Amino acid sequence: MKKIALFYGSDTGCTDDITKDFSSIWGDENLDIREIGDVSKSDFDQFEIFIFGLSTWYDGDLQSDWESFFDDFQEIDFSNKVVAIYGLGDQIGYGEYFVDGIGILAKVVIENGGEIIGHWPIEGYRFTDSVALIEEKEGYFYGLALDHDNESQLSDERLEKWVHQIKLELKHYLTKEEVTL
Repeated sequence: MKKIALFYGSDTGCTDDITKDFSSIWGDENLDIREIGDVSKSDFDQFEIFIFGLSTWYDGDLQSDWESFFDDFQEIDFSNKVVAIYGLGDQIGYGEYFVDGIGILAKVVIENGGEIIGHWPIEGYRFTDSVALIEEKEGYFYGLALDHDNESQLSDERLEKWVHQIKLELKHYLTKEEVTL
């Protein structure tokens, strides 16, 4: 079975909590979870499948550890790699920058040869703009958008649906022997 890397960053603990929930729902020992602040560029060579987690701060800024790593991140070759991204944001207080971090990371992955899975519908959200919107696929974010500030009661349900969705999408990238997700 291919190991799957989950790299995330958390400043206040909310993304950390979501990552723990993700891991619990995923329920697979093939998930290698690391904080992005403890990762180097060479760590990306060890995996073909990635899940990234982050929050968006202020006016569309990346979470601080992702921000610190971003220059290196832009140099990573994502050819033949598959990536899913979940992000936290505040659609009420920062509605014009809602989950921009998802889009910032997704666009680098795509520009560097990778494929993004786990697109998530925008239906049910109340934001005004987002870098995470997919231009070619109207009505979708590049990844799972969570508003833990204003809609924490929806986070568990959304996360469970998204994990199921990712597992189904990943089956297209695995051999028969590896399809045990």
